[in-house]
Amino acid sequence: MPTSPDFIYKVASAASFAPARLAGHYAGMPVDAADGYMHFSTAAQLSETLRLHFRDQAGLVLLAVRTADLGPNLVWEPSRHGQLFPHLYGGPLDLSALAWEAAISVDADGNCTLPEDVK
Repeated sequence: MPTSPDFIYKVASAASFAPARLAGHYAGMPVDAADGYMHFSTAAQLSETLRLHFRDQAGLVLLAVRTADLGPNLVWEPSRHGQLFPHLYGGPLDLSALAWEAAISVDADGNCTLPEDVK
């Protein structure tokens, strides 16, 4: 990736993220454990990720993570349509890298109103 964005985004269920607040780290969703890395999206990729994978879901939380805090465990790999997606290897997400979080929901058509801070 030529220039890494300042932030990447993780969509999580509020239930799976709640214990992370106390623990100080987040292990991710079941798909992350199955794939061996944590899936993230850039701001430009986020709407399509929500439409494809989180349609008609409430009780979600959007995590904004500072890329500069992730170090070499953040790897950019081709995925949907050859786009480079951010993947975090090497264990749970340390919440010290979390810039902010916001509750979100995705309607039946896959639409979601994203927080203004998504950029």
